[in-house]
Amino acid sequence: MSSVRAMISTRFVSLFNAKAADSTKTLARAGWSVCFRRHFSTSPSRLQSCMSAWVIDQYGTNGVLKFAEEITVPTVNSPSEVMIKVHAASLNPLDISMRGGYGAKLLKLRRDPMSVMDNNNDSEFPLILGRDVSGVVVDCGSEVTHFVPGDKVWAAVPPWKQGSLAEFVTLTEYEVSHKPKLLSHTEAASIPYVANTALSALVNAGGLCRDSSSNKRVLITGGSGGVGTFSIQLLKAWGAHVTVTCSQNAEGLIRGLGADEVVDYTAGDAHEQLGMMEKFDVILDGVGGETEQWAIGLLKPWSGAKYVTLVTPLLFNADSMGLLGGMFQTGFTLHSKATQNIISSGVFYRWGFYAPDGPALDEVSKLVDAGKILPVVEAQFPFTQVPQAFQKLEQGHARGKTVVRVAEEDERQAEELVQNSRTETAESEQEVQEMAKQN
Repeated sequence: MSSVRAMISTRFVSLFNAKAADSTKTLARAGWSVCFRRHFSTSPSRLQSCMSAWVIDQYGTNGVLKFAEEITVPTVNSPSEVMIKVHAASLNPLDISMRGGYGAKLLKLRRDPMSVMDNNNDSEFPLILGRDVSGVVVDCGSEVTHFVPGDKVWAAVPPWKQGSLAEFVTLTEYEVSHKPKLLSHTEAASIPYVANTALSALVNAGGLCRDSSSNKRVLITGGSGGVGTFSIQLLKAWGAHVTVTCSQNAEGLIRGLGADEVVDYTAGDAHEQLGMMEKFDVILDGVGGETEQWAIGLLKPWSGAKYVTLVTPLLFNADSMGLLGGMFQTGFTLHSKATQNIISSGVFYRWGFYAPDGPALDEVSKLVDAGKILPVVEAQFPFTQVPQAFQKLEQGHARGKTVVRVAEEDERQAEELVQNSRTETAESEQEVQEMAKQN
């Protein structure tokens, strides 16, 4: 595990000496400990009126990405909203799909229910992509209780909201969480969206949790991407036995993250190898397609086992068949597959979806600060190179996340603080050793 720490994050060390004062500002969620009500709202006139962002004005390939400097800064329009200055963002496969128009009809309806009566197909533009954010709170609504300006936070931005490839983003406080103290903004930005997706799939659909996962056998297909690498670490922290399929050149990373067994899906006989193993309690399928046809047979029959796939036809059906036709077809498909599997083998067939959940990220933050979950950052790009970041992600075969550094200057200052803290700590330790020798 120590080698993976070095490979994944060269800066995954304690920041207590650098920012010990920050911990006194952090308040737990209501119901976990004392929570003070804060009434704070900054006048929008005190903030800048325009910001820089990467936007799209139409759906298409990478050429539709445009850098704009005159985008209106989002403001706090609801008592429960917080405005965040973005320090780092990261990309997910969903960003590539959304850039091409995937989910446009349903997401447009979610943004504005009245759009069902609107014939204007361009009303969602300009659209800002980016589903992960790590940054600093700059403004709060009057009913926000968990944050004040200056708090370092992270969050997953729902697909129906303007994204994080911008200088500022506005979310509700229930979608936001205090950033782990041991992570930089660049590292922290790699986790929220995959964490919320994995937790929704494993907990809500898969029925797993911290207290019920011990010795459960879980199979993750396509485990070297963002959701997979997070899920491995989470399940191991919960005590599960984890088997993962990935390509051969990702095996070292996957084993280093704690996977008990790894199967090379490129070998051609992955399903035969898996079939020789003890059957599983839960399967988290990140591949879909033909995988579903043979993977369900790997589950324990008539024992409450669950197959959870992240590859669902909901948004595709809405795009291709219209909202009503797509929703009907989606419901029919899910009902048919669920019924077939429960009757034939007693297996529960379910779909996993992203769900915004700030309190869930609070728990993830604790696991990160405890060293149970590490950020897996494959590539970093400056804010000026967002198109190149998309190109990197489109190459496929991900080994973790692709991160965009939005606030370069702030990140450099943070690195200097960390380095100064390390230097001071080393000097203090040296002084103590010298005094010990003298005595």
